[in-house]
Amino acid sequence: MAKNKSGGWLESVKTILYAGLIAIGIRTIAFEPFNIPSGSMIPTLLVGDYLFVSKYSYGYSRYSMPLGPNLFSGRIFGSLPERGDVAVFKLPRDPSQDYIKRIIGLPGDRIQVRNGVLHVNGQPVKRELVGPSNLDRCYGTDGPKLYRETLPEGRVHAILECSDNYGRADNTDEYRVPQGYVFGMGDNRDNSQDSRFPEVGFIPLENLVGRAEFIFFSIDGSAAWWEVWGWPMAIRWSRLFSAIR
Repeated sequence: MAKNKSGGWLESVKTILYAGLIAIGIRTIAFEPFNIPSGSMIPTLLVGDYLFVSKYSYGYSRYSMPLGPNLFSGRIFGSLPERGDVAVFKLPRDPSQDYIKRIIGLPGDRIQVRNGVLHVNGQPVKRELVGPSNLDRCYGTDGPKLYRETLPEGRVHAILECSDNYGRADNTDEYRVPQGYVFGMGDNRDNSQDSRFPEVGFIPLENLVGRAEFIFFSIDGSAAWWEVWGWPMAIRWSRLFSAIR
């Protein structure tokens, strides 16, 4: 009887160990979940969204692994992001922090914002006014507006803009993206700390974690974790399993 109990205990430990190794393997080479704590990617991503990021999209670096051990440099099976991808990366000045932005500039590109309009390689990017928005707040203006922006290769996505175009984020120097780096911007253009600012700067390709693929859960924060009765109303049902574009 004692032998059977010992064998059962060992089998349970082995099962847990195998399950843990499989989970770590999936998280390292396939998909990793992330949640959105800030509004810098509104309207594409909202606070309370939970999403999966594909780890294989750009190849693998040290940051593909949990805790980012310094085992090698560069990327294995590496490939460049496409302009318009929404990507998770490790903040260059503090790799313990995960950031998520839209990739606007590729190596060799010239990026500038003039009077609120994005310019890529000297050309203004087409954008169309959709209308006012209540997804975020703009202080000192008549409110945020939703635009449809079309990048040079034809990819279309929504951005949020405050109505004045005199801020630091709306009139920048021209940035020349170095080789081995990309340039990221938030879709909430006037409320995003991104590559326009030295706190983030150019993003090394090595720091890319993966491409955001789809939202698997979303909650608006109106119900606390212990308010079980409010959970159904707090879930944003329409956002579940929606692709990120």
